[in-house]
This record gives sequence, C-alpha cells and structure tokens, in this order.
Amino acid sequence: MLSERIRILIVEDDPDMAELVSDLVEAEGWMPLTAPSAEAAAVVLERETVHLVLVDHNLPGASGRTFAQRLRARTNIGIVMVTAAGSAADRVLGLETAADDYVVKPFEPIELTARIKAVLRRTYPSLKPERETEREHEPAALKLGDWSIDLKSRRAVCLSDATRSLTSAEFALLEILAETPNTPVTRAHILDRLGAESDRYIDRNVDVLVLRLRRKIERNPDLPRHIKTRRGKGYVLDTDDDEARP
Repeated sequence: MLSERIRILIVEDDPDMAELVSDLVEAEGWMPLTAPSAEAAAVVLERETVHLVLVDHNLPGASGRTFAQRLRARTNIGIVMVTAAGSAADRVLGLETAADDYVVKPFEPIELTARIKAVLRRTYPSLKPERETEREHEPAALKLGDWSIDLKSRRAVCLSDATRSLTSAEFALLEILAETPNTPVTRAHILDRLGAESDRYIDRNVDVLVLRLRRKIERNPDLPRHIKTRRGKGYVLDTDDDEARP
C-alpha cells in the first residue's frame, strides 16, 4: 500500500474512542497503533516507527499536552491534539507549545482524517497513500456550473457569488465522486470513504449530503447535469457535458 506504510499512534485512555479512531485510521489505509497513556506511548515510540501521533488532551498521569511538549523537544513528528476543552485559550496553547493541529470532540470522521492528512503532507511529503496514487488520473480541476473546483489545492470557488462555499463534507463527497468520473459510486463506497457505518439511517444521510451539494453546484437541482443518480447503482459525477469541463 505504501513504500513505507504510514503508522499513526493513537494515545487515548478511553477504549471505545481508541477503537473508533483506530477503525478510521485503518479505513484510510494507515496502520493504527494504540497506547492508553503517555508512558505507554513512549514505549511504543521506542520500538516502532511512527509517522504521526494523535494524542488526547486529558490522559491519566502525564497530560496529553505535557507528552506532546516532551515529544516535540526531541522530534519533528506530526502531532494532532484531540481535546474536549471548550476554551479557545487551551487549544491555542496546545498549538503554540507542541501540536501541529487539533480536533475537538465530538468530531466528524472526515474532519479528523482531513487534519491528519494535512499534517502528514507537511511532515512527510514523500509518502503517498494508495488512494492518492489511484486518484492521479482524476482531473486536477473541474468547472461545474458556476463553480471552479481545484481538487489538488482543495479549493472550490463560486464565480457568481464569492460568499458561497462548500462544507468539508460536501467537498469530501465531490472528491469521492471525482475519483471515478462518469462512473457510478455506490452509497456503501461513499459511506466507507466518509468513515461511517452502513445502515438505512446513514444511507439516508448520504442522500441528504448529495442533495445539499446539488443545491450549491447545480443550476437546477431538480434536473441535475453534473451529480446524477443511477438507479440501483449510486451517484455519478458527469463530466462529459461540455459545461462540466474546465
């Protein structure tokens, strides 16, 4: 999957949360390693190659912030802090002292994986996940209606209204569809990529997300030209239309 598979160390004392994050990490093709405390994490780091540490702010014994500070003092490894702290000052202090980024509980799976990817790109630019290799054939840019979309820089600009923007979930859906343009993508695949469990309730959430994206991208969401439904097969990003080409 990688010339050197990316290893993510999850420092989390809550077993259920550690399992959840491990599943998200594994779904991205990375290898999860877990430790319930700063002391246990130090042991893992001594014996394993680790590319990024995801550390909970509140840990038994040494706090996540203290652990991150000690780690930063001896290495440039990527550090993402997971915090439930409501104080902006707490989060800023964590960034200033050690962490490369932070995510606040409760978080959406796509937000966590997006932040991990951003830190990995900065700290290990030569490492390329299999999914990124598979996407090299996808178009770097798209023009969909009034929108100019640059997939490489992850920017979507509405040319007719600069105040309009896509949410992270909407852009993630667009990226998934753009990986295989003009080919139907099933709900199950979309759910897997978004890190969600497949059941009827979540399936319906995919439909709602598609509807939200259509309302922003399509000039007539009721007669979509770009994000189409293929009955029994899923959704497809249609780039064959001249209007959809850069």
